[in-house]
Amino acid sequence: MAFANFANIPKVPELRKRLLFTLFMLAIYRVGVFITAPGIDRNVMRSVVQRQSGGLLGMFNLFTGGALENLSIFALGIMPYISSSIIMQLLGTVYKPIDDMRREGEQGRRKLDQYTRYGTVVLSIFQSFGIAMYLEGLNHHEMGGSGGMGDVVANPGWAFRLMTIITLTTGTAFIMWVGEQITERGVSNGISLIIFAGILSDLPSVAVGYVQQHEGNLQPLTIASMLALIVGTVAVVVFFERAQRRIPIVYSRRQVGRRVYGGQTAHLPLKVNSASMIPAIFASSLLMFPATLANLNIPGMNNIQAVLNKGGWVFNTFYALLIIFFCFFYTAVTVRPVDIAENLKKQQANVPGIRPGKQTAEYIDRVLTRITLGGSLYVAAVCLIPNIASAWYNVSFRFGGTSIMIVVGVALDLSSSIESHLITHNYEGLTGPKVSRIRGRQV
Repeated sequence: MAFANFANIPKVPELRKRLLFTLFMLAIYRVGVFITAPGIDRNVMRSVVQRQSGGLLGMFNLFTGGALENLSIFALGIMPYISSSIIMQLLGTVYKPIDDMRREGEQGRRKLDQYTRYGTVVLSIFQSFGIAMYLEGLNHHEMGGSGGMGDVVANPGWAFRLMTIITLTTGTAFIMWVGEQITERGVSNGISLIIFAGILSDLPSVAVGYVQQHEGNLQPLTIASMLALIVGTVAVVVFFERAQRRIPIVYSRRQVGRRVYGGQTAHLPLKVNSASMIPAIFASSLLMFPATLANLNIPGMNNIQAVLNKGGWVFNTFYALLIIFFCFFYTAVTVRPVDIAENLKKQQANVPGIRPGKQTAEYIDRVLTRITLGGSLYVAAVCLIPNIASAWYNVSFRFGGTSIMIVVGVALDLSSSIESHLITHNYEGLTGPKVSRIRGRQV
């Protein structure tokens, strides 16, 4: 039935325009990925990233769609925007003016978006300066023993650093603008689609790299088991992303004149994973942050970066704990039991056996805590699959659990967005002619 509906996409002019606009903006983003920043030898940089593909550098390169290994104008990707969003949401829980701004509706949301953009620019300047220092450090350390491969930076110095800051910050600001344009004039969430496009673009190179690494020694059983693992992960992600805990709701009866309103039963759907793929993105973003601080020669950051780059149980433990934390944190920020209970009370609705108001909020909070625990464990388990698979099969398996979860989550959101446009169009098609005929009779 869904495929039959999607076959009607070309027949809906508005949806067709939105899809074409989305593809056009994503194409612009992909073109920018291959425009190298001034003063960089992209071939040397690509070799550096490939040697560290199993660590955080490879993960960051995956999220940027290969922009880091090309050291392009989009090398920072959309991560500064995500980090700025984390900071704004953290401030909303401890700083009352930010929380009041969030409650102001559309106007408050616009102010928060504006502050998030300012924070993105500040973080981009900070991170681009760290990248410039890191690249200059490669000239003196890593490149010294590379067999005459050359330097990453042709002319180190403040001129190069300022040019890198301006270029990468402008690139991130442009990506942020592209994402907002897709959200407003395209389909689905633009920021998510940019990450989605970057991950998918790296899939062919991952497959080719695996074949080249095991050339002449390909094992069909290993490949089949890896494909089965990927398919199983996709199935688990789809199942949990669609899973809901439905709380029954009863509307009170009330009489207005001779008519009786209410008395209906409904349900309050609570998603098992209310945070979706956001915790995985947040956790990955924070794990990349020590590398930026290490490039600025912050004491102790080099040791932390070395531990995280090694992977293993330390990295996996930190990654899982961050994911679980962000699952609870993001759910607490976005789903507020007190607000839900207040809205139910205003609508004269209640949960059977639970008194309206405070008891309803406590009940919803208990249910939400239990299902979020299960959802956070699911997200952590799925995101750790690439590390476990890499150790088990002894391969560089970058396109793993985190990437699969992001791709599947964005694909589900995109599918829902397209389907809602089609339903709206079909509804207008059913009501439009009838409304016009009725009006004609009235005249």
